Order: sequence, then structure tokens, then C-alpha cells
Amino acid sequence: MAARLVDIIPRQQFMVAIQAVVGGDVLARENLRALRKDVTQKLKSGGDMQRRRKLLEQQAEGKKRLRMVGNIALPRETFIKVYKR
Repeated sequence: MAARLVDIIPRQQFMVAIQAVVGGDVLARENLRALRKDVTQKLKSGGDMQRRRKLLEQQAEGKKRLRMVGNIALPRETFIKVYKR
């Protein structure tokens, strides 16, 4: 079940752990990989290395904040696909 959900759920900005839990026991666990945006794309080929590092650090801080909240929105089609199989 967890492996199927990994294929169906759209990727988020941060890693999402999908667990199949029954009575407090984790039966299966899969990780949904994080979606990476290329924040250094605007810098073109050369670019200032300090600016590049700053942008990557800001991205890491933002992802850390997203992980703290951890809420994801699942589209309705996701539930339909799970029940169809």
C-alpha cells in the first residue's frame, strides 16, 4: 500500500514519509522524494559563487520550515486512483 501511494501522491518541496500503521505498529514505510527547484537558474552559467551559495542556503532554510509544518494537500484524483486499484 505504501509503495503504491509513493507512485500516486505528487512530489512536494520536502521529503514526505508514507507509513502503513495498524494499531501503533508500522508495517511499511516509504519515502516520497523531495522536489528540487533550480534556484540558481537565474544566475546563468557563471554567476557569483557567494550569491549561488546564499540562494541554496535560503532554499535549505525554507525546506526546513516546510518540514516543521509538514502539511501536504492531496488532490482528489489521488484518492480515486487508490480506490480504483
